[in-house]
Amino acid sequence: MPEATLIALTGPTASGKTAAALALAARWPVEIISVDSALVYRGMDLGTAKPSAPELASVTHHLIDIRDPLQPYSAADFRRDALRLIEEIRARGRRPLLVGGTMLYLKALMDGLDDMPPATPAVRELIAQEAAARGWPALHAELTQVDPATAARLPPGDAQRIARALEVWRVTGRTLSSFHQQASKQDSLPIALISLEPGDRAWLHERIVVRFDQMLAQGLLEEVWALMQRSDLHPDLPAMRCVGYRQCWQALQAVNAGTGGKPPTLSPAQFQALRSSGIAATRQLAKRQITWLRSMAHRQVVACDAPDAQDRVLARVLALWGPA
Repeated sequence: MPEATLIALTGPTASGKTAAALALAARWPVEIISVDSALVYRGMDLGTAKPSAPELASVTHHLIDIRDPLQPYSAADFRRDALRLIEEIRARGRRPLLVGGTMLYLKALMDGLDDMPPATPAVRELIAQEAAARGWPALHAELTQVDPATAARLPPGDAQRIARALEVWRVTGRTLSSFHQQASKQDSLPIALISLEPGDRAWLHERIVVRFDQMLAQGLLEEVWALMQRSDLHPDLPAMRCVGYRQCWQALQAVNAGTGGKPPTLSPAQFQALRSSGIAATRQLAKRQITWLRSMAHRQVVACDAPDAQDRVLARVLALWGPA
């Protein structure tokens, strides 16, 4: 029997990817490969909307809880792990299903990655000094002039990625985006991309509000506070810069009354400011994801705000995979 088409189920945050993936798993013999740069971290459950224990138990998931928040995980790491898992899952007679919204991971898997220059500590330190003097938005503006493609997908406060892009430019004279664009064709991997995207952006915005409120009610502040108690974690780590975690860390740090025990209590005004900043950051993330998706002309779009969205996804997969 020929290998089934490799399918990726993607879309912006809060578009219903997890529910749709579980519906597919109930019909076909799949194993899910997470395509999410936040779900790799242990101890970060609520703010990442990690699948629940029953959901994780209902179908085999991969690339979830594989790193401590102190450990980095790159697009190259993801590509290597995903390619290995695809082969292993198929060898078991099952079907790999890629699920998630980290677009850089998807692009790395589909198009390959050219050899990146190694880190240059002296240049990175100089960039950090410039940021301390001028601010990251100013360096983001500089990046816009030399590498507009990379700058367009990065928020002005994304210190880690702005620094890396400027470092690559200063060391090689080439843009970071050019390294992605020039990945060799032999590394490309054909993937059928099913994208859950809202017809009405207001529908997604409301979903984001409801979900962030649920995260707060379920104990997101307590989760972040527990991470803050670790002496080896700091807010500039990639894990701690995830949407929601960064905003909670900043809010708790501003009212830090010591360590241990329960997190300090936020005033109503402080809590509302946290809520607003977390929702705004999540909406910005969704906007960037949608912008990136629209550049992928081969994707098959399913309106995630349609009442029968899951049925539409099932129909698309049925056309690609046939009956279970």
